Amino acid sequence: MANMNPLKEKILTIIEKNSRVDTKDLAVMLGTEENDVVNAMQELTDDGIICGYHTMIDWDKTGIEYVTALIEVRVTPQRGQGFEDIAERIYKYPEVDTVYLMSGGYDLMVILEGKTLREVAGFVTNKLSTLDTVIGTTTHFILKKYKDHGTIMTKKHEDLREVVTP
Repeated sequence: MANMNPLKEKILTIIEKNSRVDTKDLAVMLGTEENDVVNAMQELTDDGIICGYHTMIDWDKTGIEYVTALIEVRVTPQRGQGFEDIAERIYKYPEVDTVYLMSGGYDLMVILEGKTLREVAGFVTNKLSTLDTVIGTTTHFILKKYKDHGTIMTKKHEDLREVVTP
């Protein structure tokens, strides 16, 4: 377990919302030296706390076909293994973006991104549903993203015209 000091906690809070913040700017924001920020971020990476950096794209604005599906998966856990082995089998598929162990009526949530509904459906039918421990799936397609990872995706256009009254 990493030594979680207040500086590291503040760094994580900031870069979770904006991973592009420069270390120099982070140091200024946190009132510390840039070298302290660089060292803390390296420790957080070495300890597996910072696992990667991602760019969020609003695919609707690109004109490129792109679909995201949330797939609820019910499985039979294996004796002595629980859900770990089946989760690993699923997350190793290159089509799979995310796998979560969930509470509730389903065991796993699989997030999958593809070019078409047919491509996603093919994955569910031909790969996911054929795994021996999978006993049921339900697929939900995301039709529109309003907010993702704390970022508002659809900002309303503000009318900046000056109001004229007689």
